[in-house]
Amino acid sequence: MMHTWLLLFVAIAAELFGTMSLKLSEGFTKIWWTIGMTAGYVLAFVLLGIVVKEMPVGLAYAVWAGLGTLGAVIVSIVFFKSESNYLVWIGALMIIGGVVLLNLGSKAHS
Repeated sequence: MMHTWLLLFVAIAAELFGTMSLKLSEGFTKIWWTIGMTAGYVLAFVLLGIVVKEMPVGLAYAVWAGLGTLGAVIVSIVFFKSESNYLVWIGALMIIGGVVLLNLGSKAHS
């Protein structure tokens, strides 16, 4: 099971790389960043597909969405100098909390 969690975290990292590359591709006008975006998203979904063979899809998606959201906020702030204040962080935490609550309240964990 530890192997599955590691794959999930690598999938999240790959998705964040794809998202960062999407921004850097400048509307698909920068070919190398466009290739990076494609590779990041493909790797992310291939790994997520492997993960959900071993882990309940509800749990995998809750972790994916929560950490992906937090990661996207951090990437935006650190790499793209997006504005950050307490409202941004409260909003990110609310999204993550909402995803967790939706998944905890759902019976779709298999």
